[in-house]
Amino acid sequence: MKALVTGVAGFIGSNLAEKLLEEGYQVIGVDCFTDYYSRDLKEKNLSFFRDHKNFKFIEADIINLDLKELLSDIDYIFHQAAQAGVRASWGKDFDIYTDCNIRATQRLLEVAKESDIKKFIYASSSSVYGDTDNLPMKETNRLQPVSPYGVSKLAAEHLCYLYWKNFGVPTISLRYFTVFGPRQRPDMAFHIFIKEILTDGKITIFGDGKQSRNFTYVGDVVQANVLAAESDLEGEVFNVGGGGERVKLNTTIQMMEDIIGKKVAKEHQAVAKGDVRHTEADESKIREMLGYEPQVGLREGVEREVDWLQKIY
Repeated sequence: MKALVTGVAGFIGSNLAEKLLEEGYQVIGVDCFTDYYSRDLKEKNLSFFRDHKNFKFIEADIINLDLKELLSDIDYIFHQAAQAGVRASWGKDFDIYTDCNIRATQRLLEVAKESDIKKFIYASSSSVYGDTDNLPMKETNRLQPVSPYGVSKLAAEHLCYLYWKNFGVPTISLRYFTVFGPRQRPDMAFHIFIKEILTDGKITIFGDGKQSRNFTYVGDVVQANVLAAESDLEGEVFNVGGGGERVKLNTTIQMMEDIIGKKVAKEHQAVAKGDVRHTEADESKIREMLGYEPQVGLREGVEREVDWLQKIY
């Protein structure tokens, strides 16, 4: 079994590649090291498996690669690469999101339709649902993203569907709900909060802190990717949540303070454009059709992320 993992040096991509190697896959990883955050952190992500005998790394932008040659003997594509971040996706920077999230996906799909791949797994996002009170969010909900980032993820999701519908590319899209855990990006809330607590800094809370999320441990996201790839399903979309109830942001900060054993200073600012008030995944479809079962709860996952960040900060 030979897999291509795009965005392999990132948070989810590196965790996924490591698991695939453990499962006996040969893995080709691609990453272009965008300047969205430190290259050093991405290199550390790769260090866990870079020397594995069944791993090959290619530093390149998907848009500029000879994809026909690359995909000639690939069985599975795990397309994790994307320009992340809701708050950074406005204005002129939307060009970056268009290239990284839409054009790159279209290029992969265009070449994949001429290949013999078994499955194309696309990393989508709960951002496609937008700001809604229709909770929990079901795959059949009306999709109304409220950020340019969400629009770009939904556009790529639509591309996956139309390449399956018109050309039979065996796609599955996975809508991730607020992923956390070791190797989390430094711009993500849990990483920021834990870092500030560890270093006696200050936490900025956008809004009143009563916004809530369905948090998903990165290992469970990896599980969902493998289950989707090895299934007989095609042309489907699945929510990937953490199995627990929605938790308020203030509650997660209190949990981190309790785990680390000290309080942190806090300040409040206005809600950022594009942020949604609540997210909650309806997981009935992925549980029934893929046998997905989240394994790591919120507190255990936060403890693991704290352990990882203590080694960095």
